[in-house]
Amino acid sequence: MLQKTSAVTDCPTVGIYRTEILPLSETFVRDQSLALQRWKPVMIGERLVDRLPLDGLAARTRYVGPATLPQRARSLVARTLDLAPPGLTRIAHHVQPSLIHAHFGFDGVEAWHLARSLSVPLLVTLHGADITTHMDWFAAGRSGRRWKAYPRRLERLASRPEVSFVAVSDHIRDAAIAVGLPPDRVHIRHIGINPGRFTPQDPSPGRRPPLILFLGRLVEKKGCRFLIEAFGRIGQILPAARLVVAGDGPERPLLEAQAATMGNVVFTGAVSRDRVQALMGQARVFCLPSITATSGDAEGLPLVLLEAQASGVPVVTSARGGVTEGMIDGRTGYAFAEGDVDALADRLLAVLTDDALADRLGAAGSRFVRQQHDIRTCTDALEDLYDRLAGTRP
Repeated sequence: MLQKTSAVTDCPTVGIYRTEILPLSETFVRDQSLALQRWKPVMIGERLVDRLPLDGLAARTRYVGPATLPQRARSLVARTLDLAPPGLTRIAHHVQPSLIHAHFGFDGVEAWHLARSLSVPLLVTLHGADITTHMDWFAAGRSGRRWKAYPRRLERLASRPEVSFVAVSDHIRDAAIAVGLPPDRVHIRHIGINPGRFTPQDPSPGRRPPLILFLGRLVEKKGCRFLIEAFGRIGQILPAARLVVAGDGPERPLLEAQAATMGNVVFTGAVSRDRVQALMGQARVFCLPSITATSGDAEGLPLVLLEAQASGVPVVTSARGGVTEGMIDGRTGYAFAEGDVDALADRLLAVLTDDALADRLGAAGSRFVRQQHDIRTCTDALEDLYDRLAGTRP
């Protein structure tokens, strides 16, 4: 199915590969594609789902809507035989990209067939779970039968000189090299955000009530249980403090039970982008207490940290990538070690009780994101990599 085409028409085409186009959580894929200036993006995938508006981004897929049983069976057979899903090669040849860019290693191992059939380079962005999760975890089937062969297929990608990788942070690059990906073909490119969508709001953080905001999936990796534990201690010192947990996921019942005896903890469930912006305008501090999950899954560079700082909100985090490249410890917020509840409570209390500190951190965070993580600058660097890999640079 073809959506309205991009305004970029006289440029080389890049095929942005995702199996499903596009889940609600993947605004970063859409926004990065739309930010391209010298390359024309066309999304290629198995299925177009009516979830995330594409905002004019062109897309070609085999199917529209939920998969039928025969469709799922054909895709399963193709994956079992390590072949491209039926029909995608024809679609890719119609699009005629000069390069294919797959998001997540999971899709990269499937997009390789398309790149090979077209004799074009393949670039695979590694975001987090696709490379930090222990490879023996996948091989044992603990992430599902579909991904048991993922380590072997990723190893094959690493052996192909026409395949390169993008790591969204230093931490992700280190993880990629640790599992055997060639260092000279693993390039760091931040995704960035559009700072115009997240701007400081009045009143400033230092004049707001002591409200802590968490935003993310309620899964082990996000570490929300440590924040709730720290909040229990904060409430004994600062009874007026409030905690808003925005997001949903499998750990929600456990987290609600953990917070049941505490006052001032609100679970909102999943929220819209407009609601996120409203919550940023109320928060005095944003907290992302991420940890490395049992499987090895760890954060890349959480864009929500950038969105909070762009909104002028101080951040407190232990997120991998986030603490080294996504904020400046002591200037835009505070970093702490994974699972260190004492340090987490201390950092949050400092921001909640010092008005001048909250305003200073918030203002510095907004400047930092605009200078270092503007999606336009980040995408320009990505297009330089496209040029080099495809040999299109003038």
